[in-house]
Amino acid sequence: MSTSTSNVPHIGLRRVLGPAHVWALGVGIVLVGEFMGWNFTIDNGGPWAALVACFVSGLLYTCVAMIDSEVTSTVAAAGGQYTQAKHIVGPLMAFNVGLYLVLAYTMLEAADAIVVGDLMKSLAADFGGASPEQAEQLARPFVTLSILILALLNYRGVFMTLSVNIVITGFAFLAILLLLFHVGPWSGTQLLQHKVFFSNETLPYGWLGVLASLQFGMWYYLGIEGTCQSAEEVRSPGRAIPLGTMTGMLTLVIAAIITWYVCTGLIPWEYLGIAATPMYDAGKLTGNWSLQVLMWVGSAFAAMASANGCINDASRAWFSMGRDRYLPAWFGAVHPRYHTPYRAIVFLVPIACAFGLTGYTQIQGQIMLNQIVTFSILAGLLGYTFMPINMIRFRRMWPLGSIERGYVHPFHPIPTLTLAALCAITFVAVFLGYGRNLLAIMAFFIIISAWFVLHRYKYVRRGDQFTMNWPRPIGY
Repeated sequence: MSTSTSNVPHIGLRRVLGPAHVWALGVGIVLVGEFMGWNFTIDNGGPWAALVACFVSGLLYTCVAMIDSEVTSTVAAAGGQYTQAKHIVGPLMAFNVGLYLVLAYTMLEAADAIVVGDLMKSLAADFGGASPEQAEQLARPFVTLSILILALLNYRGVFMTLSVNIVITGFAFLAILLLLFHVGPWSGTQLLQHKVFFSNETLPYGWLGVLASLQFGMWYYLGIEGTCQSAEEVRSPGRAIPLGTMTGMLTLVIAAIITWYVCTGLIPWEYLGIAATPMYDAGKLTGNWSLQVLMWVGSAFAAMASANGCINDASRAWFSMGRDRYLPAWFGAVHPRYHTPYRAIVFLVPIACAFGLTGYTQIQGQIMLNQIVTFSILAGLLGYTFMPINMIRFRRMWPLGSIERGYVHPFHPIPTLTLAALCAITFVAVFLGYGRNLLAIMAFFIIISAWFVLHRYKYVRRGDQFTMNWPRPIGY
């Protein structure tokens, strides 16, 4: 038994997860980015720009993974980066970081639901012989149904949720490897046409296009930081968080390179840059029915694994903010039987469904998908911008040796400074393509910050927030 900030006894979250579950949470959320979304980098800058974005974003997220592995293995509580900000920076930063997390994961969940709907439409049209209108009518309910089924799974327990993610994420990654195996130069099929597709202008907007492509380059890896949300539910945070996160990054780098190589060789880049489900389209263009089915299932599993992880992560961030009274304490409840933050899970379901249905219904899941993906990226980018500040303060306030750390990332402060520089460059890239979205989300967080300072902060009990048994920080 434990005690909440309102001094009402409640049942806590269970420590039942291992490194494989952490891997499945991080990779499961992100791998859908290899099946859709990453290709918008090509629309912004061409195929070579997409490859540059893959490596630059990979460096950015490697820095994120290294920093998160150290801080989260030390601040081992639900909420991830929100809990880090609460202990290291202060209440206003923590409130904003918590909202960054919820917005990023909820928008990603909505994008996943749109992809599921689009895949069901393709299934009805390609395999069932339905007309485009009939296919869309048949597929639309699956946008909501996918979220509801996964929310129920999350409601009933984190161990079952992430055990399912291990299976479906592993299959989706295997599908990428099998596609490469069947179409690569060693296969003798001569399906890859890089020389033909790259003979035209493949850097159409020059280096400005390369810069602009960095925005959607984040989609290759966006969400790997979600492994931090499992910190309160893993059996050994000091081992499971770093191991699951860093192996997850390695998995994603491999998947991203393969995805770029195969898709740019099978699909003309002018179409690839606007495709809603590029990996499934690649499977169709092989002319192999088995590969087409494989890529449909892989795309569907990747989208479901991502939405499943997003529900888990968004609810943990929302629950943690409720537990600390940054939001109404009602959200800080844990289910007495399943040991899950069930109220936070249920509350966020209709929000994700609304964005998913709006995007799918209005423009058939393509242009609105861009917008939803952009808002998820922006929320994530704001969170990454906080991390260098957090890491520098963490090392200054509690130097090495002053507290027990589960993991110490090497080369400090190089990853921290690199992350700060890459975040600044990516903000410029976002502004070039989606300046209005950037201004809109900044205005939203300014307004919500004013609301927190003027109204909500009076409910926060700061003394109850600090759960780590640490000495006074240097300079306190």
